[in-house]
Amino acid sequence: MTMQDEDRLVAGTSQERGDNALRPTLLAEFIGQGNGRRNLETFIHAARDRGDAMDHTLLHGPPGLGKTTLAQIIAAELGVGFRATSGPVVARAGDLAALLTNLQPRDVLFIDEIHRLAPAVEEVLYPAMEDFQLDLMIGEGPSARSVRIDLPPFTLVGATTRSGLLTTPLRDRFGIQMRMQFYDADELATILSRQAQKLGLQLAGDGAMEIASRARGTPRVAGRLLRRVRDIAAVEGADRVTAAIADAALVRLEVDAHGLDAMDRRYLSCMADSYGGGPVGVETLAAVLSEQRDVLEEVIEPYLMQTGLLMRTPRGRCLSSAGWDYLGLTPPAAAVRQLDLLGTIDDPAEPNIGDA
Repeated sequence: MTMQDEDRLVAGTSQERGDNALRPTLLAEFIGQGNGRRNLETFIHAARDRGDAMDHTLLHGPPGLGKTTLAQIIAAELGVGFRATSGPVVARAGDLAALLTNLQPRDVLFIDEIHRLAPAVEEVLYPAMEDFQLDLMIGEGPSARSVRIDLPPFTLVGATTRSGLLTTPLRDRFGIQMRMQFYDADELATILSRQAQKLGLQLAGDGAMEIASRARGTPRVAGRLLRRVRDIAAVEGADRVTAAIADAALVRLEVDAHGLDAMDRRYLSCMADSYGGGPVGVETLAAVLSEQRDVLEEVIEPYLMQTGLLMRTPRGRCLSSAGWDYLGLTPPAAAVRQLDLLGTIDDPAEPNIGDA
């Protein structure tokens, strides 16, 4: 039985009904992102004071960190209209032309997963971003002709989880580029407290921190855990969600204190029990766990590497010292030698063969 990303409580890619109602609508309500948010506030105020369209903006980073929310806030702060679409939906140049010609001056057009735009659509987008003009071909064959359409000034806000897949010409046309960072526990606790108020839930400060510490630094995951904790607390008859109630609910949901779920623990246990901590190839792990390779590489492994529990090496996957400590196991002698060897290779004090 395979574990899809949408099935996991700790997945940052899927959304639930009600997410939109809990989102902040103004920049003053937006928590986190530090200096990036402050710079964005400056750019918004400058454009609004001049009465101009704000420069095109690219928001990139892992899923669930608030890219769509920020795009909506930009439009609200500028006091202009907001149109939203996604890269795969805009399949033809005519689809993009229909979107752009229906914009009002200074409107915000939001394209999610912009790295998935078709190359032909990208070519039409370039002059629209730079000169606010559309160059379209009308007709076919000898009777075809080029038509140039003037567009009102607009702001394109692009969002992507894979900025490396953006073509260089497209990336360079974004005057503002903001990298979305993971949130710390205090920021997530503040977000959870505000969401609890909107949900009519009495959430204690320690209860919010308990949920926030297991949310993988992602507001979307935190909100999903909050709703599941609310459901369990309501059935159990708890009027106020404290740390103890939140912990009991999250244990029932199989989300531990590190934010790892049953699939993560199964992955780590398989490496420790069956392969002595590695190195082991990803294809082998996929076969043993009955999962597809891309599920392991894109869904499970990123957070394990982010927390330092797993290492990717040229020889395969290896459990780190922290991974063995998390499982409460003592690494075998072979695994200790492997870790010592990796540490020696990574030590800058050791001379490299090429330095001789």
